[in-house]
Amino acid sequence: MTTEDVLDVFREAGALLEGHFILSSGRRSALFMQKALIFKNPVLTAKLCAALADKVRARLGDLPDVIIAPAMGGVIPGYEMARQLGLESMFMERENGTFVLRRGFELKQGQTVLMVEDIVTTGLSSRETIKAITEAGGNVVAGCCIFDRSGGEADIGVPLISLAAKRFPDFDPNDLPPELAGTPAYKPGSRGLK
Repeated sequence: MTTEDVLDVFREAGALLEGHFILSSGRRSALFMQKALIFKNPVLTAKLCAALADKVRARLGDLPDVIIAPAMGGVIPGYEMARQLGLESMFMERENGTFVLRRGFELKQGQTVLMVEDIVTTGLSSRETIKAITEAGGNVVAGCCIFDRSGGEADIGVPLISLAAKRFPDFDPNDLPPELAGTPAYKPGSRGLK
């Protein structure tokens, strides 16, 4: 799939939103990819993850032992990627602001891991997840995501395999362009919710 093919799937699901959005990073954007509208549809989710799984197989050769994704956004694509690759899936949750394995999930020392994200913008969640996986004894061989909003600029500390990548402008909240400065901001993501 090309980047435009992936964007077409988002458009088909009504998941490519325009307005004034607060991203997980705190930065602002006129475009938001509401992946929850994709992930509610198993057919669209499987379509995107099957294509991403093909890219992962081509890039890695040897598959890792397990998939780990950050909650909340990575849970569904992490599970579907595990299904596509025939692996087990686990997810990390924030506890006191830090990602940890809970719910009986455990890593064996040195177990190889593919970290699966939904969308990467700055790479912060990915880096935090990878750090937590390493601290839990895992060896992260790569990360992957459905969409890389940084256009390949995000550094997550390991190779990042993205199904699609395109740089969408985002802005510091204190330096907004006129078209965003005069409109109310909306935070559609889950980071920071109580």
